[in-house]
Amino acid sequence: MQEGPHASGIPREFRTRGSKPLKKVPVTETIVLAGRNGPEYFLVPVIEDLAAQDRELQRAQESGLDKLTDAEIDAEIAEVRAERLRRRESNPRP
Repeated sequence: MQEGPHASGIPREFRTRGSKPLKKVPVTETIVLAGRNGPEYFLVPVIEDLAAQDRELQRAQESGLDKLTDAEIDAEIAEVRAERLRRRESNPRP
């Protein structure tokens, strides 16, 4: 078990003040919790659903999509855009 001011693994200042000081920090900013001996922890914002991103990455790797070149990706995008344009032109909105 750890001993000293960081026994719980969290700097004392953060344990005593909690998240109150963090309310002024923009949600997209990375925060450094510093102890007496310098940086202790980095709080990195998570804005997206990490589990969903992990599933998408796994699916891409399993199907080989993670190995596409930039040119192949650009071609795929151009093909989808062309198809959408064809659909719009064949089904104009009133």
